[in-house]
Amino acid sequence: MNRLSRETFWGPFSLLGFAVALAGFLADRLHKWWMLHVYDIASRGKVEVTSFFDLVMAWNRGVSYGLFAAETTTGVVILVSFALAVSFGLALWLARVDLKLTAVSIGLVLGGAIGNVYDRIAYGAVADFFSFHAFGFYWYIFNIADVWIAVGVGLIILESVWPGLAGGAKNEESGGKSPR
Repeated sequence: MNRLSRETFWGPFSLLGFAVALAGFLADRLHKWWMLHVYDIASRGKVEVTSFFDLVMAWNRGVSYGLFAAETTTGVVILVSFALAVSFGLALWLARVDLKLTAVSIGLVLGGAIGNVYDRIAYGAVADFFSFHAFGFYWYIFNIADVWIAVGVGLIILESVWPGLAGGAKNEESGGKSPR
């Protein structure tokens, strides 16, 4: 049986990925704090920014597009537990990557996920503010954490489909291979 080692939890780009995650989490927290407590979006209702973009206050009790809405404490605990398990899996994946771009991408997803977990713990739901719409079609309402997650996933897909296209530098110390 393979025993757990330091490399199981920490890799060559772990620090980079966790720094990106922390920056993403803090940007999300700062924005949500400002929207809720300084700008007070809840008392303003819909704020039309452009003909296709509004600022609104929406509490998402579910996951993407409001799926699996959690109306009870048990439901919130289940969603938080699931998000934390996924975040732990992302952290383990981060320890194994050998491309900076992949580490940044995972960091973005991790920072966004933890930002939304914070909301679920603090408020029982995720605070969303951005509403894009055009030609009678309304996109779902989202927040900065959702942007980090979408960009991170997009970069992971880009790197998976076209390796090296995005200029991801491999770990030079190990010739691009994981030190394990």
